[in-house]
Amino acid sequence: MSATAENDLRAAIRDRVAAAGTSFYWAMRLLPEARRDAMYAIYAFCREVDDIADNDASEGDKHIALDEWRGEIDAIFAGTSQSTLGRVLAEDAARFHLRRDDFRALIDGMEMDAGAPIQAPSLAELDLYCDRVASAVGRLSVRAFGVASPDADEVAFHLGRALQLTNILRDLDEDETRDRLYLPREFLLAAGITATLPREVLRHPDLGRACDALADLAEQHFIDAHTAMARCPRRPMRPARAMGAVYHAQLTRLRRRGWVERTEPVKVPKPMKLWFALRYGFI
Repeated sequence: MSATAENDLRAAIRDRVAAAGTSFYWAMRLLPEARRDAMYAIYAFCREVDDIADNDASEGDKHIALDEWRGEIDAIFAGTSQSTLGRVLAEDAARFHLRRDDFRALIDGMEMDAGAPIQAPSLAELDLYCDRVASAVGRLSVRAFGVASPDADEVAFHLGRALQLTNILRDLDEDETRDRLYLPREFLLAAGITATLPREVLRHPDLGRACDALADLAEQHFIDAHTAMARCPRRPMRPARAMGAVYHAQLTRLRRRGWVERTEPVKVPKPMKLWFALRYGFI
């Protein structure tokens, strides 16, 4: 690929990430350009497969589309990809030692969402789901950041789970529209909730007990991620610290709002996101 063609491809990906307006965009601004562009390409891949799992196509068509991406990942690592995103990812995979298994794990996670709606999974099933859809992305990310060590993988393990559990608590009502419920069965039963259908669980008077238990689990993963970060080189981990700070702030705000009255969405204000980006850009 010529330098001009690569620059054009990366500019298009960069614009797509910026247009999404996520805290991810600001956190990745803390990276050097080449590593930042690699993260934008990883993000674009995540959006591609996530959109497949969440679109209105039939279950069979979703599985076919995800299988096509498995083939594309094989082509990326064989150096034969012809797609726009695939050619960019092939360069980043070689440059930053990204692993094929982590890309495939994310596709496997999307496969879980592409099937029958997940409703009150076991804790083990939820943990597997979080590992595939979030911690696998973390394992790709720490390599793009510049750290490929067991400690960095531990950061990915815990921070990915912390972020995904926070997303689950934030998106209870949105997930209900897709007939999904990710609150684990064990926490529901401990709260005295035997129902598993989203519309019944989310209107149960003891919902808060189950949500608090999941928030406690997320909190522990934030703590463990922070501990693992302390064993990693400080500078490459700045984006992870910024993302962790934004999501932890959101978890705190969710707890403060409570779980029963959910009429107002909980978001971290943009000035606070920018503050975190600036703060972690200089430490």
